[in-house]
Amino acid sequence: MERTRMQMMGDKPKIHPTAPLVSRGLAASEKGGSSQSQSQQQPPLPLRTMPAAMQSSKPQKTRSCCCKCICWTVGLLVLLLVIVGATAGVLYLVFIPKIPDYSVDSLSISDLRLNFDMSLYAKFDVKITANNPNKKIGIYYEKGGLLSVWYSNTKLCAGSIPKFYQGHRNMTKLDVSLTGQTQYGSTLLRALQEQQQTGRIPLDLKVDAPVSIKLGRLKLRKVTILGDCLLVVDSLSTNNLISIKASNCKFKLKL
Repeated sequence: MERTRMQMMGDKPKIHPTAPLVSRGLAASEKGGSSQSQSQQQPPLPLRTMPAAMQSSKPQKTRSCCCKCICWTVGLLVLLLVIVGATAGVLYLVFIPKIPDYSVDSLSISDLRLNFDMSLYAKFDVKITANNPNKKIGIYYEKGGLLSVWYSNTKLCAGSIPKFYQGHRNMTKLDVSLTGQTQYGSTLLRALQEQQQTGRIPLDLKVDAPVSIKLGRLKLRKVTILGDCLLVVDSLSTNNLISIKASNCKFKLKL
């Protein structure tokens, strides 16, 4: 009856999608959503990096160059030290150097007085003997040598050592005039007078002599001879020869 009614109305029957088609569309949409979520959740691929060997090639080359430079420098320094030591050893064995020594022959006082400004003026005359004990070494005494007399860490007077050349195994007599002026002279003169009553006055004679050494025909660079002579004299009376009761001298070479 329904069919006849539809035929009579002249309408075509409407077609509705079946359930399997709808479920397939839902499944496809779900699959697409799941693949999209998986693509969103998948971590990004790491950037391509250079191999470790290629990255570290330049620092390794730099370090190797530095190590080679350091090794060459140390090797050259060691070689230089060996050459210098060997040369010094050969020179020592050939020339057998010895430090010159000095002795104080006499000491006299020309003037010792108190000035108006209460400073102490002193003038000493010292005769010394310089001895060069070396067989193959000559000594040039250069300008600037100094001889000084001290009492209780106070310099009384000083004088210049003359410039001269001293040959092999030579003994040279030197006469040096020393003058000086010291502040607080009254206190110093009083101490010297009190010391003179004992008959033993300690004095310190210091030598500072720049010299050049001659090895054969070769003249080496300048060095300094430092000397220290501890003297004990009986008096400080002027214009009289002073007796030296004790003398102890030590010398060293300053390069």
